[in-house]
Amino acid sequence: MFDNNLGSLYRMSDAKTRSICAENPTGEPGKGAMQAPDENSAGSKLGKGWKIKPCIQVKSGETAILADYKGSGIIRHIWMTADSRMLRAGVIRFYWDGEETPSVEVPMGDFFAMGHGRRYDVNSIPVVVNPNGGLNCYWPMPFRKGFKITFTNEYFEEVRGFFFQITFDETEVEDNAAYFHAQWNRSMTTREYPEHVIVNNIKGKGHYVGTFLAWMQFSDCWWGEGEIKFFMDGDGEYPTICGTGTEDYFGGAWNFGGNYKTTFGDHFSTPFMGFPYSEREEGKVPKHSMYRWHVMDPIRFNEELKVTIQALGWWVNHKYQPLTEDIASTAYWYQTEPHAKFPEFPELDDRWPR
Repeated sequence: MFDNNLGSLYRMSDAKTRSICAENPTGEPGKGAMQAPDENSAGSKLGKGWKIKPCIQVKSGETAILADYKGSGIIRHIWMTADSRMLRAGVIRFYWDGEETPSVEVPMGDFFAMGHGRRYDVNSIPVVVNPNGGLNCYWPMPFRKGFKITFTNEYFEEVRGFFFQITFDETEVEDNAAYFHAQWNRSMTTREYPEHVIVNNIKGKGHYVGTFLAWMQFSDCWWGEGEIKFFMDGDGEYPTICGTGTEDYFGGAWNFGGNYKTTFGDHFSTPFMGFPYSEREEGKVPKHSMYRWHVMDPIRFNEELKVTIQALGWWVNHKYQPLTEDIASTAYWYQTEPHAKFPEFPELDDRWPR
């Protein structure tokens, strides 16, 4: 039963809380705020032990190792912020227990349910984005031998202020604890094949816990009639789980509150589902963002999983219309390791919002 930890918060534990940031890059006890100031530091008049190194700089093309910890435990909270250009140009990757390929590989913004390289607020339980781009993640992430988290700047300029805090428990991990994964994908649907693959080729045992979509609308009028489908454990042409419409899957109904001829409806952001952002500017294609967290209703699979969503609208004769749309997705799930290798990650040109 989900209780956001409140139901067990009073219980004592032998876990030890540690936190990694620019002021304590190893997270070791008693090792924070040790940076000595120089004459150019904002805290030079305060001296050692004050706010001297709250962030890092990441050069163009550089990969910064944010954390590289050895031991067992559970990541409890991640906070990040940087220049808004990093929302799509910056890539975060997580590696568990010394693995060579990442279990998380997502543009920084999309990982925190911020699509299209835009800043907006998200008020859910696992992911919270606060003004002006404070990115927070509460997905629990267990590890047994250690974890490494990296940030790659693929923009053509240096990031002069990348801020982060990674807080975790040093503790033993249960035998049945699965590893957290997240994967990003982007495609252009066609009228001949109006379907976007959210994730494919998940191999192993686990449970699917979330979907985030950044949808760029190239069609007129309503765009969200498509169904989401979950193919699992030997499914062939037809899925085991099938939705009834895009806004239905994300917890809304009837065009998110719009009418038949509007492109989008009312925004909302709730603990487990939301439609927090949409825009329509003159001369630009409309953009929408949606999230659905399967916290109370994880989708469990034993061997494999594939997730797709259709892009459908309406013809004037009240028939479904296949759409050409630009859809970027982030899938979140837990599974046993090893995981199937992710597809090759897209270059910046293929990630940047049009």
